[in-house]
Amino acid sequence: MLDERSKSLLKTLVERYIADGQPVGSRTLSRASGLELSPATIRNVMADLEDLGLIASPHTSAGRIPTPRGYRLFVDTMLTAQPGRLELEAQLQPDQPQRVIASAAQLLSNLSSFVGVVTSPKKPSVFHHIEFLRLGERRVLVILVSPDGDVQNRVIFTAQDLTQAELAEASNRLNAHYAGLTLEAVRERLRNEVDELRGEIAGLMSAAVQAGTEAMAQQDEQVIVSGERNLLTVQDFSHDMGSLRRLFDLFEQKTQLMRLLDTSSRAEGVRIYIGGESQVVPYEELSIVSAPYEVDGQVVGTLGVIGPTRMAYDRMIQIVDITSRMVGQALSQR
Repeated sequence: MLDERSKSLLKTLVERYIADGQPVGSRTLSRASGLELSPATIRNVMADLEDLGLIASPHTSAGRIPTPRGYRLFVDTMLTAQPGRLELEAQLQPDQPQRVIASAAQLLSNLSSFVGVVTSPKKPSVFHHIEFLRLGERRVLVILVSPDGDVQNRVIFTAQDLTQAELAEASNRLNAHYAGLTLEAVRERLRNEVDELRGEIAGLMSAAVQAGTEAMAQQDEQVIVSGERNLLTVQDFSHDMGSLRRLFDLFEQKTQLMRLLDTSSRAEGVRIYIGGESQVVPYEELSIVSAPYEVDGQVVGTLGVIGPTRMAYDRMIQIVDITSRMVGQALSQR
């Protein structure tokens, strides 16, 4: 626990470092804090904050900079951002989902001057129609049509060789009794009705549902990234090619980004992840401000800003908060 004097000095130090990008010395801290403290007292407080791992001293400077732990304390207890207060002239027009999220990623990047990321809206795994086509011995093509006309094809292998007539029987049963349900609901009903079906038909239908679920999941797992080149001009990264290389690898490896953003989608409102504090953000010099977005009251995706730990968190919170609402509104009006 910090006393009020230590909190005030830490808050001032973080704010000055975010604004200037330079290590903050005791003289600057004395002037900026407004506290009437002697230089010796400020140096003692800074030494205590350093012992607690909240600030650190670069070897080339007598000043101090915040550590990820210091940023975390600042964000959790000292930040006074007001989500929704930022005035944005830009608007997202109702359009195809992919165009909406691409525009949102670019908007996040432009407003933050960092990297904007948005995941594609997840669609419910509902099928409208299914067909089975025999390709050869124990090889079957599953053709799955969603309510909005998307077609997914998957090849599955069956335990027994089935004739085209048997495949037609299975597709007719699925279309007659299960069309319009989510694939998860179909899976659950098949478990309960398996005794009524011939073993090979039950197995075929279960395999088709599993293939459909995987196809829909792969279709959903898309993340749009905009503004990666902005990081080339960020002072914190521009002198460290190793850091830049790791960051660009992160943007190439969309799976890791999807995992990170999926964690955000399970939270309410804006969340801040500061690098180095967990496996969620494995890079100490990186922070992510993210929020889920909703369509018709359901969380369907996540968006956020990725940048250096030295970012104006209050402004990023507002940018992310407002953009998440705009995306939800644009997709709901389609």
